[in-house]
Amino acid sequence: MLALNVDYSDLDYDNLALSIGIKNRYIPMIIESFLKEMDSILEALEESIKSKDYDKIRLNAHAIKGSAGNIKLNEIYEMATEMESEAAQKNSEFDYKLYFDAIKNAVGTISL
Repeated sequence: MLALNVDYSDLDYDNLALSIGIKNRYIPMIIESFLKEMDSILEALEESIKSKDYDKIRLNAHAIKGSAGNIKLNEIYEMATEMESEAAQKNSEFDYKLYFDAIKNAVGTISL
């Protein structure tokens, strides 16, 4: 089972910059861009979950997976990967709302 209670409030900019391969001074700009993008993707994901549109759930989860993966937010990446995979199988038994809430909460712990 994946960790669904993730807290990025103590995100280490130095290690993050090192793992991405960029200078530390660019991290705030990247984090700001990520957070702005997540607002619209999470809104679209929530709507697609409510309407049980598995194709849109898959696409939105894929977008989250890519964005989180690019900046090494591995727990969000893993949750989005799981959601994307289940939506691709149109698994009606999967708890998309649980994963959505976990991703949204994890994103909410990120600050500049």
